[in-house]
Formats: sequence, structure tokens, C-alpha cells
Amino acid sequence: MTTTKKKRRKKSVKKLKYSNKKLNFVHIATLAGIILILLVIVLAARGCGKISHRTPEGVVEGYIKAAAAGKNKKMQSCYSADKLSDEAKTEISSTIKYFQAHGVKDVNIDSCGSISENKNYSYVYIRYNLVLENEQEYPCISTYLVKFQDKKYYLYAPSEISDKISQQAAKDYQKFMTTKTYTDYTKAYEVFLKKNPGYEDKIAGKLNG
Repeated sequence: MTTTKKKRRKKSVKKLKYSNKKLNFVHIATLAGIILILLVIVLAARGCGKISHRTPEGVVEGYIKAAAAGKNKKMQSCYSADKLSDEAKTEISSTIKYFQAHGVKDVNIDSCGSISENKNYSYVYIRYNLVLENEQEYPCISTYLVKFQDKKYYLYAPSEISDKISQQAAKDYQKFMTTKTYTDYTKAYEVFLKKNPGYEDKIAGKLNG
């Protein structure tokens, strides 16, 4: 009788060990599933490429990235107006068309910062390279006027830029052209053209065709 009881106890212990292993496997599988779902959510959020309105540079970078991806609506969200003017719409479509003429695969942002600031606006430059289909990078530099409205930063629409602001921006840009950022851009641009003679004419033909 004693021997039988011992055997039964051993069997019950084995069953308990097995059930614990099975339970641990279920927990591990569940945890792994949760982690996988979280990773998917994070990657999806990054892929959405939302425009950042927290800084003047953020909205400018978002605008360029959206343009390279041909995202018209995201570019429109960089402006504060619910209904954009025809000038703003034309500017957006022209920028997209220009990037498409280059056959852009991606955009690499080199630097982005303020040229000048005052209480009404920030004048922001962005230096970036358009990654072409042949993996070469076409150097670009653009400038934008950014305003602060409703605790967010937005691009100035063309109709919002007064003659006074335009004239001051032109003066500030002349000073900016003497900086290392701008001279480095011009050198990179010249190097690209030497490697790709006739490239500008090719792009002009696409835009005018």
C-alpha cells in the first residue's frame, strides 16, 4: 500500500510540472505577441510621417519630406488656413512636380535652422539632398517663413507675406549666402553638375514639357 501511494504522488508531481511548463509557454507566447503588436504600432506611427508643429524647423522638415513623398494633403497641413489660397495650392503642386521631375526616391536632410527671427516670424533655411533613382544625391537649399499661431508653428502662405517682410527676408538671405552652410551647398551643387553635365536642362525639359 505504501509503495502504491508513493507512485501516485510521483505521477501527480509530474503532471503539475508539465502544467507549469505549459502555463509558462502560454505566458511567454502572449508576452511575445503583445511586444510584436507594440512594435507594429510604433513602426506604423513612424511611417505615418506626421507633421511636427512644435518648432519652426519641424514644420519645414515635414513639408520637404511630404513633398518628396508627393503627399499633397500633408503639405497643406503645414499651413494654418483651413482653406488654402490658389497661390498656396500652386506652390504645393509645383514643389511636388519639381521633385517628381528629379525622380526622387527619398530625401536626406543635412541641416535646418533659423536665418533670422523676430516677434512676427522665423525665417528658416533647410539644406537637403534629393536621393535620385541612380542613388546619386542632388543638393538643394530652400527657405521658408514660419509663424507661431495657436501654440503651433505654420508656414506663411504666399498671400500672407507683405512687401516689408519680403524685403527684410531678401536682406537676411544675402547675409545667409556668406555662411559656411550656404557655401558648402554651392560646392556640393557644383560637384554634382560636373558629374552630371546637362542635368539641369533635362529637368527643365521635364517641367516645361
